[in-house]
Amino acid sequence: MQGDIAVIGLAVMGQNLILNMNDHGITVVAYNRTTSKVDDFLANEARGTQIIGAHSLEEMVSKLKRPRRVMLMVKAGKPVDEFIELLLPLLEPGDILIDGGNSLFEDTARRVKRVESLGLLYVGTGVSGGEEGARHGPSIMPGGSPAAWPHVKPIFQAIAAKVDGGSPCCDWVGEGGAGHFVKMVHNGIEYGDMQLICESYQLMKDGLGMSADEMHQVFRTWNEGDLESYLIEITRDILAKKDEDGSPLVEKILDTAGQKGTGKWTVQTSADLGIPITLIAEAVYSRCVSALKEERLKASRKLQGPRMALPQGKKPESRAAFVDDIRDGLYASKIVSYAQGYMLMRAAAKEYGWNLNYGGIALMWRGGCIIRSRFLGKIKEAFEANPKLLNLLLDDYFRGEMKRCQKGWRNVVSTAVKRGIPAPAFGTALAFFDGYRSARLPANLLQAQRDYFGAHTYERIDKPRGEFFHTNWTGSGGRVASSTYSV
Repeated sequence: MQGDIAVIGLAVMGQNLILNMNDHGITVVAYNRTTSKVDDFLANEARGTQIIGAHSLEEMVSKLKRPRRVMLMVKAGKPVDEFIELLLPLLEPGDILIDGGNSLFEDTARRVKRVESLGLLYVGTGVSGGEEGARHGPSIMPGGSPAAWPHVKPIFQAIAAKVDGGSPCCDWVGEGGAGHFVKMVHNGIEYGDMQLICESYQLMKDGLGMSADEMHQVFRTWNEGDLESYLIEITRDILAKKDEDGSPLVEKILDTAGQKGTGKWTVQTSADLGIPITLIAEAVYSRCVSALKEERLKASRKLQGPRMALPQGKKPESRAAFVDDIRDGLYASKIVSYAQGYMLMRAAAKEYGWNLNYGGIALMWRGGCIIRSRFLGKIKEAFEANPKLLNLLLDDYFRGEMKRCQKGWRNVVSTAVKRGIPAPAFGTALAFFDGYRSARLPANLLQAQRDYFGAHTYERIDKPRGEFFHTNWTGSGGRVASSTYSV
């Protein structure tokens, strides 16, 4: 029996994708560099299936139908390049290499060119949903060589999550590194969503003095409304989980957050493209602050601030009203986060010549992935109604929601500042919203400062755009201006 596709890498994601494929009648050849893992997998998780084991790359390739499809589920970076170089001599023109890891989109673009130059095809695909998604239906975001899509489409769309009456959460994203770029932005938005939820938790815990059980009830209610999402759902469950002594397990967990790098990549790329994804950046840096545990312990004993406890925490009706304000602030901030993420994708599409389907991306994220939510259906509707929508904040629905949520949002941010409760993502989202809706910002003064000390020039409001001027501010400066350029 010949395999439809090979999967290299038998860690949790690789194993679960293979089992998912097998469930859908796809014959998979499984390989791992440590070949004992192949035998262990076949004897346990894959027992009684049609999965084929291979103990060498040569054996794996020999067991595949043409065109051969080989999917790498290995650590991003050097291991991907190493496997590509090992596989290229074993494959033929028309065969397809697929990278299903969290690779940097620029690496994927480089690999597409390298592999295509030898007559083969390359796909870099984001796969989101964690262990559960891989096993039962992830969100899949493929890009790379367009000619490869007809050969991987039946497999990917079969195993992907389904929404809206059976639509698969998988479609072709674009050429080069487009697939991995969209996955990178997904992960950046995931950082933002998680930080906003954590700030909501701290506002309730430290500000209102609410117990884990009380907060569990709040998140349960939120998950039945507009905030319904996978991350709200798991937060609800986490807050209900007890340790062996009956106390909330979440309170026993050390408050230092880890990160694997995709959030950082998103922020670095936004700086390169000049797009202000301020909320995602704040979420990344908040993890960095959390990692300074020992320093924070020392600072907590020496740096004084106001008492975090809010007066309304003592009155049930006042507490309920503030919880509603937190919910509105969370929803408004979430809208800003997604608006910024879509701004970044739009800028990348222009920079790299991609034709991204923004409504289609929302559909891909609607199920299977970590940021799956009811909210994404509204984004899909916004881009279906206006494919050229400049910014989500300008859509009628989202504009209305920002108006509805604004009072509570501002109350939460101002209260957090007055009480010394850190809410950086809530605050930066509001600052961006106020900046974006401002017809005039103080950058005129900033440009005057730049021209004063560096002769960097400025434009005038009474002259056409693109015409630059320099002023000799001190009377002792020269007439020569610095050249104009953008970084």
